[in-house]
Formats: sequence, C-alpha cells, structure tokens
Amino acid sequence: MMSEMHVRVVFNQKGGVGKSTIACNLAALSAQRGIPTLLIDLDPQSNSTQYLLGEAAQGISPSGADFFRRMLDITAPDIEFADCIVPTPFEHLSVVAARPELEDFQGKLESRYKIYKLRDAIRKLDGYGQVYIDTPPALGYYTRSALIAAQGCLIPWDCDTFSRQALYLLMANVDEIRTDHNPDLVVEGIVANQFQPRANLPRRMLEELRAEGLPVLESTLSASVRIRESHDAAKPLAFLDPRHKVALEFAAVLDELQR
Repeated sequence: MMSEMHVRVVFNQKGGVGKSTIACNLAALSAQRGIPTLLIDLDPQSNSTQYLLGEAAQGISPSGADFFRRMLDITAPDIEFADCIVPTPFEHLSVVAARPELEDFQGKLESRYKIYKLRDAIRKLDGYGQVYIDTPPALGYYTRSALIAAQGCLIPWDCDTFSRQALYLLMANVDEIRTDHNPDLVVEGIVANQFQPRANLPRRMLEELRAEGLPVLESTLSASVRIRESHDAAKPLAFLDPRHKVALEFAAVLDELQR
C-alpha cells in the first residue's frame, strides 16, 4: 500500500532535459534490483511508453488515456487504474502507457477539478515498491496531479543561465503544490543532465546553486550516444549495457536519492 510505496515524479517545465530517459532508466534500475516498479507515463508524446515497450506500445488498451477519459464520460467503459498497467519485457517493471489523446482531455479534467484522482488511484495500488511518473514539460493538469500524488520530485536540469532562471520558478511552483495540496512532497534532488565536467560554467553553476541551499545532487549524468542507442533498442541502459559509464551514473543517482 501507499506506506510501503515510494512515488517519485520526474519534472521540469522545460522540454528536452531528459525527463523520460531519466525516469525510465531509474525505474529500470529499481526493477533490476528486484523491486517491483511501475512507471506511469503522463506525457502525450509517449516517449517513456515507447522506450519501455518498443513496437508493442502500438495499440495498448486500456491505457492511461482510457482511465482519464472515463472521468469525463460516465458512459465509457468502467476502468480501474490497475487495469491500465501492462508488463514490460523487463522483470519487475510495468508501465501505464500514454497516448497522444491525453492532450485532448487536459482542459476538461482541470475545469472539472479532477486533480486528486491520480493520487487516489495510486493509493489503491498494491505490490509496488517504487513508482515513477514521467510528466509533460508544462505545469498543467497531469503534472499537478503527479506532484499531488508523489512523495518525491526529481528535477533534471541543464547547466545554463536560461535554465537557471526557470529553475527558480519551478521550485516556487513545487513549493506552492506542497503548501496547497501535498505537505509530504519533497524535492529530492536536482540532477545535472548532459553534464560536461571539463567545462567551467556548469561546474560553477552547480556550486552556486548548492551555496544557495538548493538540493543539487552530487551525482551527474553525462551526454552519450549510447543513450540514443538505448532509445532505438527500446532497452534502458541497466539492461542494454549495465557497465557503461552512463548506466553507472544512473545507478549513482538512484543510490543518492535513496540515502
């Protein structure tokens, strides 16, 4: 039940920061360590769904979109959230698949104040030790629902000036969700993605953010073509190449989050 299950949302309002890659690889590592793990894909782009299921992602039914559609149409087939969970090819790892039509429901779901439905649905789940939620790059209905449902938030971050300004706004938004809806929500860490350790600017920015008291992880994630290859293979690095440098970096991030 919820007391035995940790729910972590991977979120940044900026696109292209590696949310789906990070969520899937951390979930894969949890599963590889023998922890029953669920990834919930709330992004209409469905990148996490494709990453974990490959060609099998086509035609998944029911999906998370069907669950949310039911909230808006009581004549639609009655679907429990657990009915939307499908196994991946990887032991101990399951997924709630996303589909593009999630985008079509967002405005109506928000206007009808369905913001707690995801939290309530996750609380009914049993048998999972870790739940990861991949979110769209915007603070809309799905992201707010995820933050309300989660205990932890991991923020992927690019080390540049524009991203830094956006980070302060993001932290304020998460704090507002905590204050208004979810007092248990904690920003577990800010992880530098595609980090270049030899460049002065990224290292200096991380030091400055830590000096400001922001929860920047010591672990960082490097850029690598192997990540793109893992996307093409629909196989997270924990399974594709577990001794690769970036796979070990993902493991270090997970270890740091679990301390």
